[in-house]
Amino acid sequence: MRSKEEIIRLVREGDVEFIRMQFTDIFGQLKNVAITASQIEKAVNNQIMIDGSSIEGFVRIHESDQYLWPDLDSYTVLPWRPQQGKVARLICDVHNPDGTPFVGDPRGALKRILKKAADMGYSFNVGPECEFFLFQTDEAGRPTTRTSDEAGYFDLGPLDHGESTRREICMALEQMGFEIEASHHEVAAGQHEVDFRYAEALTAADNIMTFKLAVKTLAQKNGLHATFMPKPVFGINGSGMHTNMSLFRDGRNAFADPSDPRGLSKEAYSFIAGLLAHAQAMAAVTNPLVNSYKRLVPGYEAPCYLAWSASNRSALIRIPAARGSATRVELRCPDPSCNPYLALCVCLAAGLDGIERGLTPPPEITENIFAMDAATRATHGIANLPATLKEATDLMRADPLICGALGEHITTQYAAGKDAEWEAYRTHVSDWEIERYLTVF
Repeated sequence: MRSKEEIIRLVREGDVEFIRMQFTDIFGQLKNVAITASQIEKAVNNQIMIDGSSIEGFVRIHESDQYLWPDLDSYTVLPWRPQQGKVARLICDVHNPDGTPFVGDPRGALKRILKKAADMGYSFNVGPECEFFLFQTDEAGRPTTRTSDEAGYFDLGPLDHGESTRREICMALEQMGFEIEASHHEVAAGQHEVDFRYAEALTAADNIMTFKLAVKTLAQKNGLHATFMPKPVFGINGSGMHTNMSLFRDGRNAFADPSDPRGLSKEAYSFIAGLLAHAQAMAAVTNPLVNSYKRLVPGYEAPCYLAWSASNRSALIRIPAARGSATRVELRCPDPSCNPYLALCVCLAAGLDGIERGLTPPPEITENIFAMDAATRATHGIANLPATLKEATDLMRADPLICGALGEHITTQYAAGKDAEWEAYRTHVSDWEIERYLTVF
């Protein structure tokens, strides 16, 4: 744990001129208050204030003063900023004026469920696989959905025109302390994936937010637009954020059991069962946009059926081949537009519920679920993820466990925001409707 004195020294000796005090709103948007180096002592003593009423989903006008409490271990210099008069950042928790944690802070929601896991003897590790698109911009610098990229899965340049930007992203992240395990071109034109080493869940969520900022910033610097929109182009694969999860107890992987035919422990099976039991209610958080549900359709490798398998990529939950200390559960539905703090919060809450209740998952599905008809899926007891954001939000409200994990404030504000998003979409007349109906009717 870094000390306040160490942060002050790093700022003063490191030619740092600005510090970004970063936090995340409930819809997953990164916010920041920039301070000059002269204010660093105030910052490390939790004295930087924000107006919470101006942050969507935070607080009402009459209770608007809030304070940023920096996580000192998150201090890092932003490598894409000038190296003279550097810019650093600190990731912050949001607190009330009386020093108590603000109930609407997504990072705080994840901390609360991690505390519950710790009380049960567990630490929670997460390895995300973040996909994104790199698109061209027009003459005015506005984003398009055009790409001059003709590469496919794992292809190399010169077909992969985003390769140099992807390499720049990886190098910048490594300067910030990330351990990049893999980066490659994905299935669709212009689509990329960067995987970084698993970390304890709070660090992993921080890393996802940092990753998204780095990708967008460096793409823009190179004249491209990076988007984490789940399905930006009709007819090709969307972007997911497959989430690999494991519980550790006393330094050992609690999901591993060499005596089991699949190498999985009773806790692993119960964790899987908990995820399946709450997956429909979690979807509003793991897949938070109207557009998210255009990715979760058969035919594009995205899971839409509630099932698990040790080998089958058409299932919602996959158990990757590695065993022993690398045993993990991969949830394949989340997309990179989600708020990672809230997504990991509901995943952990669901998994722990499975363990607490001793749930057993349904039988493993080894066949390709996409090839099954509805009757066959029904025979296997395979349900669907929600088909729309409206359905997902209603299912979230109806699940006391998921609402309890998020807390009343976040649940209420989040659901209200999603209702408004759905209503705006539902009443909008799209280009598709004009093309389809204007001349025919």
